[in-house]
Amino acid sequence: MNLYITYGTYEFLSRIKDQYENETMLLLTGEEDRAMLLHEGKGETVFKEGNTYEILDQAGDFNSAGFAVLNNIPVSDEGRSIFEYRFSQRAKQIENEPGFNAIRVLRPKNNDTYIIVTLWDDEQSFLNWQTSKAYENTHRTRGTSEGIDQPSIFPRPSYVTKYTVIKE
Repeated sequence: MNLYITYGTYEFLSRIKDQYENETMLLLTGEEDRAMLLHEGKGETVFKEGNTYEILDQAGDFNSAGFAVLNNIPVSDEGRSIFEYRFSQRAKQIENEPGFNAIRVLRPKNNDTYIIVTLWDDEQSFLNWQTSKAYENTHRTRGTSEGIDQPSIFPRPSYVTKYTVIKE
């Protein structure tokens, strides 16, 4: 299964989404008029431009989401297997959090940045997760030799982007 991401104006991406109403797509808007369209599927994407990701791990679906958080994590070629192994061992506690809708762990096919997409009912549900015991437990190895955050495998700092899900 793949997830494809393209960027553009809200109006342009909205027309693409409407044109392919039978495809699994999610239209997102963010700060500074950023807009993003996610397309999930087994076949080829309908996008002319964008990035392609293989879904390594997933839970939940896009149906009820109102808020999206994307953790963008650049990983060196040498670090990919370490990163993927450690992420495959994740605690999977996020799935039980109130307001959680979905997670997708994405391996890049045409760049070096992995993306962890989490979808929530709303921003408050995400903020509640960040202050929960489950979050603390999930990230307990951060900063240790067992943690996924080994500096040598990251060529650049990771960053987080947040979006509102447009429901039409």
